[in-house]
Amino acid sequence: MRASGACGGSGRSIYHLTMTARWAAKMAGVAFAGVLSACGTATAPDEPETATAPAALPISYDGDWFVDGAAAAGLDFVHENGMTGNFYQPEMMGPGVGLLDYDNDGDLDVYLVQGGRLGDGEALLAPPADQPPGDRLFRNDFDTGPGGERRLRFTDVTDEAGIASRGYGMGVAAGDYDNDGWIDIYTTRFGPNQMFRNRGDGTFADVTAETGTGDPGLSVPATFFDYDRDGRLDLFVGNYLNYSIETHWQCYAQSGPADYCPPEVSPPQPDRLYRNRGDGTFADVTFEAGMGREYGPGLGASAADYDNDGWLDLFVANDQQDNQLWINQRDGTFRNRALLWGTAFGATGVAKADMGVDAGDFDNDGDEDLFITELTGQGSTLYVNDGGMFRDESAGRGIRAASLPYTGFGAGWLDIDNDGWLDVIAVNGTVTLDLEAHGPDNPFALQQRNQVFRNHGGERFEDVTDRAGAAFALLEVSRGAAFGDIDNDGDTDVLVANGAGPVRLFVNDVGQMRHWIGLRLVGRETPRDMLGARVEVTLPGGSTRWRRARADGSYASANDPRVIVGLGEWVGAPRVRVTWPSGSVEEWDDLPIDRYATLTEGEGRQP
Repeated sequence: MRASGACGGSGRSIYHLTMTARWAAKMAGVAFAGVLSACGTATAPDEPETATAPAALPISYDGDWFVDGAAAAGLDFVHENGMTGNFYQPEMMGPGVGLLDYDNDGDLDVYLVQGGRLGDGEALLAPPADQPPGDRLFRNDFDTGPGGERRLRFTDVTDEAGIASRGYGMGVAAGDYDNDGWIDIYTTRFGPNQMFRNRGDGTFADVTAETGTGDPGLSVPATFFDYDRDGRLDLFVGNYLNYSIETHWQCYAQSGPADYCPPEVSPPQPDRLYRNRGDGTFADVTFEAGMGREYGPGLGASAADYDNDGWLDLFVANDQQDNQLWINQRDGTFRNRALLWGTAFGATGVAKADMGVDAGDFDNDGDEDLFITELTGQGSTLYVNDGGMFRDESAGRGIRAASLPYTGFGAGWLDIDNDGWLDVIAVNGTVTLDLEAHGPDNPFALQQRNQVFRNHGGERFEDVTDRAGAAFALLEVSRGAAFGDIDNDGDTDVLVANGAGPVRLFVNDVGQMRHWIGLRLVGRETPRDMLGARVEVTLPGGSTRWRRARADGSYASANDPRVIVGLGEWVGAPRVRVTWPSGSVEEWDDLPIDRYATLTEGEGRQP
């Protein structure tokens, strides 16, 4: 079989970083400027254009694994949380971020969610005077440097794209809901949410009213997924609290000063499930589908096939209340199996402050495990999936103790060094004031550093934050985190949103040292990304890795829907098997490595 658009991205050329150039720069002790070489048009897999990979990155490698490239690339953005000293709940919750290819040119663009003024009074943390208000959309452009190299550059195209956000932003989700091949954008807000339809000409239309998706509550996570297997993306919206500025209740720290309230002060608000009718509108089927009976303060959501029956399920992480694990009954309804299957509470049987969540197969056994960030003193949770039943193995696998001092929000599974094992990055920031750091120069004293956990063969995790680079020594109020290959070099980078702070782009500098295969999975009838498609990659030696095309997870953020599978030292072509959301299964066995390929449903071999 031949891979259509083997360089990825809707039949157009994309770029991949020359691994040997980056390696040479590192060995010479100079900064790497982001050299990119044209991948060119699609070629037959028996003549792959592969870059020569250096030897495997040794564990003792002392270079920075990640470098913050936001400012140099033109991502000039500072979040405004609007705080006036009244400690309104939304101030410390946002924002999320999005990685999505809105213009179909094969590279990831950036969507940044903005807050705004809350209530009356003078803002204590105002953004730069020259920064426009509202959410921002940045187009990913490559320009040419003095030596002919191509470098990452971003251009603010918010106004020309017609993105006119309203209200106080919380998060963002991305998916092609109308099957026209162009990514649409859904934003969650404190106030009515917004749906932006991509016109395919570089502009968007606000179709919130037409689609019927303008939920007016305090929404945080949102997930596009095809739960009924009709070929159209449906939409889940997670709501947090029944909260308003008018009914705000002042809370206080134990030592006396005013502080942010815990979620128990306000009642939770029901989540929403919208079914895609296929005519440009959505139907609210929350109660019809069974999700209206149980809900909590939802902060995280991840759609995956947790019981491996071929139908997408949904996990919802709740703040200080039991979680929901909605198992698809394949008839348009769901049943909450969280208590029965072991994901409702922590190991002690007590509800935890669950924030961000991501599903992934960290132990390469063929089922989806869960990583969840939580409150300081609780520690993050690792639920290991054992055929549909889950066990909290956070302590035994090295997660619990290392994460106890931190309050986590955005989180994601990613293979940092492409060794074939999924690692974890969690971004942190407390929710109650650090009174020692609090003062006129730091009224939003919630700063913590972020964390990196390296997976040792699926057995245990090691906190390697100190080796991840100077970017991970920063103390900020990190919230949303989006994961994706921003420079198309075959490894996963991280876009991080900071409350009342600047955006960060952590560019991965280590993943190119090993082999990889990148896949974009698109539909038969429409060229959209097939969210939920499951990939099984078997290496020549017989070992297998499972990955899933997904844009949800983390915290209030949208991820790169492409799949990157680390191959380590293997240089032969792996066998790739794809289980599509429709239930069909196909195989490819001659795909080139160290580059991207686009796989289209219906063009593979029947197994």
